[in-house]
Amino acid sequence: MKVRWQDNGKWLMLLAATFLAGCAAAPPRNPENICAIFEQHKGWHKSANKAREKWGAPVHVTMAMMYQESSFRHDARPPMRYFLFIPYGRASDAYGYAQAKKATWADYQREAGSRWASRTNFDDALDFMGWYMHKTSTINGVSKWDAYGQYLNYHEGWGGYRRGSHQRKGWLLNTSRKVEARAQRYAGQYWQCKDSLNRGWFG
Repeated sequence: MKVRWQDNGKWLMLLAATFLAGCAAAPPRNPENICAIFEQHKGWHKSANKAREKWGAPVHVTMAMMYQESSFRHDARPPMRYFLFIPYGRASDAYGYAQAKKATWADYQREAGSRWASRTNFDDALDFMGWYMHKTSTINGVSKWDAYGQYLNYHEGWGGYRRGSHQRKGWLLNTSRKVEARAQRYAGQYWQCKDSLNRGWFG
């Protein structure tokens, strides 16, 4: 039987998607400890350092924000919304490690020269966060070390933050405090292991 090229193309795309899914890194076994995270995923530390060197984004802040956004899952999405038990879509098109929206991701790709960047790639997602934090600092004057203010900007957008939209969202203020507290814990842990990581004791 003759197989059409289109059918072969579909099979190749399916195989490629399956292969990429299989290559995706599993979430850390111990996400509460940044040293354990980097010990398990050695390449992640290199990615975090790259974002720090390129954008000035502190390692403990980007990692705390990513934990909040996706729990380090490459395919994270906002939860499905329901009406009378009938699903009618998600709250937004946010996706991936950084829960980046399509429009903002496109801005990042254009401005950072990362045309082929993927929201499911950890290195790209962390670079995106560094880019966003750098712009937050430039546009709204929020220090890159201020995990609380940076997360509010990340969630509300630069315009929303300037308008004070976060002030009407108690749940968001609480979440931002959690991000801040996690960043502080990560900072303390990272201080204990960063020299060993940089010397390559973990690979």
